[in-house]
Amino acid sequence: MVIIIVILLLLTIGVIMVYSASAAYSHHKFGDSFFYAKRQMLFAALGVFLMWVVSRLDPGLFYRWAKPGLIICFFLLVLVLIPGVGMVRGGARSWLGIGAFSIQPSEFTKLAVILFLARYLSDHARQTDTFTRGMLMPLTYSGAAFALIMMQPDLGTGTVLMGTAAVLIYTAGARMKYLFSLCMAGAVGFAGLVLAAPYRIKRITAFLDPWQDPLGAGYQVIQSLFAIGPGGLMGLGLGLSRQKHLYLPEPHTDFIFSILAEELGFLGAGTVIVLFAVLVWRGLRVAIMAPDQFHSLIAAGVTGMIVIQAVINIGVVTGAFPVTGITLPFLSYGGSSLTLTLAAVGILLNLSRYTD
Repeated sequence: MVIIIVILLLLTIGVIMVYSASAAYSHHKFGDSFFYAKRQMLFAALGVFLMWVVSRLDPGLFYRWAKPGLIICFFLLVLVLIPGVGMVRGGARSWLGIGAFSIQPSEFTKLAVILFLARYLSDHARQTDTFTRGMLMPLTYSGAAFALIMMQPDLGTGTVLMGTAAVLIYTAGARMKYLFSLCMAGAVGFAGLVLAAPYRIKRITAFLDPWQDPLGAGYQVIQSLFAIGPGGLMGLGLGLSRQKHLYLPEPHTDFIFSILAEELGFLGAGTVIVLFAVLVWRGLRVAIMAPDQFHSLIAAGVTGMIVIQAVINIGVVTGAFPVTGITLPFLSYGGSSLTLTLAAVGILLNLSRYTD
């Protein structure tokens, strides 16, 4: 019940903020201030329906569909890379579909990897402290998905996927020396990915000092801070943001938290963070009380996925992390991300019966 209340509160705040953050832009582009808000309400309704359906499923289906689900996602990740088939948005070939009716396979891959790794690690529970079974093989599967996502490219989603995989490997009981090696290898790999793309180098330099290029690489984070700063304790008031008037790029998607902090202040931003903290607490409780390791790992993975994505998004908009394209769960505008995350929460609700 606590999870449901938290999710409904986050969704309500999200729909309100999507309208507030997008009203000026959507009126300018479409002549309809409610364009994005109406679509977000539709996505939220679909997501809540999927959440309810998943919460009523036989938990055994999660185990049986773990392998086929990952295979399907791999196929879609390859399909999206084919010119003329995959759709390019924001410089990334990440979408499949026609026009507005499209999906982002990388979002579904995150959940597929959670289910598959949970099955694999639970099937080899007695060998998770070995390097091959506990570290190498899980990283091979998740690394293959990461590589396909990076070919789009989509570093933000790939980072969340690999971070979630690390949570599962740790929860399954991998040795700390192997986890330390994983972190070191991840740091080296991340540095290599940054050096391989000039635009990522610009993002790092902008992160270190955005004022070196205030109209280029540093523009987005500067405008984000210009939104957060004036918010103060109580905010400017709902609907009274200045930065959403075509100053801050992506105000209703990746940077919606900036507009929320500007309009609702520290109290509004803090409320959202507290709601995420409560969701994490309940998710970990579900993981601890789960009847077996497979379902425990699923709950830990879903919780880890949500918290990692939320931390990265909030870190980016506050200037704590370099800019990367990643949405804030339940609040940012976006159909694939919202419906997938709500379906994942449905798994938590499905397993929460064991916490009562």
